[in-house]
Amino acid sequence: MGLRIVLGVGGGIAAYKACLLLRLFKEAGHDVRVVPTQAALTFVAAPTWAALSGHPVSASVWDEVHEVPHVRIGQQADLVVVAPATADLLAKAAHGLADDLLTNVLLTARCPVLLAPAMHTEMWTHPATVANVAVLRERGVSVLDPASGRLTGADTGPGRLPEPDEIFAAALMLLPEPEQQRTSVGTSVPDVATGPQTSPVAGFDLSGRQVVISAGGTREPLDPVRYLGNRSSGRQGVALAQAALDRGAKVTLVAGAIEVAVPPGAEVVQVETALQMREAMNAAAESADVVVMAAAVADFRPAQVAEHKIKKSADADDAPVVTLVRNPDILAGLVERRRPGQVVVGFAAETGDESGSALEHATAKLARKGCDLLVLNDVSAGKVFGQDETEVTVLAADGTVSPVPAGSKSQVSQAIWDAVLPLLR
Repeated sequence: MGLRIVLGVGGGIAAYKACLLLRLFKEAGHDVRVVPTQAALTFVAAPTWAALSGHPVSASVWDEVHEVPHVRIGQQADLVVVAPATADLLAKAAHGLADDLLTNVLLTARCPVLLAPAMHTEMWTHPATVANVAVLRERGVSVLDPASGRLTGADTGPGRLPEPDEIFAAALMLLPEPEQQRTSVGTSVPDVATGPQTSPVAGFDLSGRQVVISAGGTREPLDPVRYLGNRSSGRQGVALAQAALDRGAKVTLVAGAIEVAVPPGAEVVQVETALQMREAMNAAAESADVVVMAAAVADFRPAQVAEHKIKKSADADDAPVVTLVRNPDILAGLVERRRPGQVVVGFAAETGDESGSALEHATAKLARKGCDLLVLNDVSAGKVFGQDETEVTVLAADGTVSPVPAGSKSQVSQAIWDAVLPLLR
């Protein structure tokens, strides 16, 4: 049975793509009411929206007043999708302004809301827009990141409206459970019987939860210009933070050395060394419901840090000897300090060797650390580090071993949160 979907359309040139999104919703069997802004009607006129949706179209609260559309449309909706969501619309939504029909709908809707921004790069990265997106995500609104590419005119950068099929797939993630299991318009839904799912998630199931995630590698200084580090890019930790935000959590991201942008809406604590990360994680974990130790922490650090750059001597055989000391075990410390009901998730980047497989090493690590879940990354031959796709295995304290199929780190993040949720309940 189709659902009642409101498709809001903002006043950007990408409004024409919303016609294709409307068709996807209609072909999936849903009843779609289009609510454009007045500016959107400059790009695509009302007769087009009316013909494609089968409903009358207006941007004003003064049409059909006897039906009280500014309240009724939002109250009756099962899902609201706004594409494109302009900077102006994001600002109005964040601050509760309601000067037309669409912004009134956003205030009265009590269903999931998905916003797909589209604007020039300078507008998307402006501190005001970043703050508005953070406010909306904190309230449980799902805000997609725009795509990167050619914009209006000669500009190129982040700000493109995601393609209609991508917005459609994101919208499916917010539909009620029966709709999630339906396969339509070429969107595949994985077999729900095989371990943690990488399939669409159900709305804001982390709403009200405090989540702390570490990401990236630590750097242990040798001298003012050199350090001991590792190959971690931080992509998985950042993807976990974004997925938690999308599911309604309040997120603190303790970031070491990372190669990707942090998600808007997360509180970010920047650190460099393992000792700094331990201090930051312990502090943030005090009020957290879930603690995820995804960072690649250096096991050792130099016993002494040179005050000045270490110079090469004229003697080719005269190389400095670096004495190392062990860094603290941050994950074990978090487990030891955890509060009742708190879920602790660890990560293990392992390779197989003569003493055992990567899975055997991870199983032993889970028992040794005492965390609730351990996510195994098999990094043999340089796999995973710095790549956009990954494949993991989730090990639980009760002995359950759940392989997660290869996919993007965003998809894998959803599977990890799916594994966390039963432990929170």
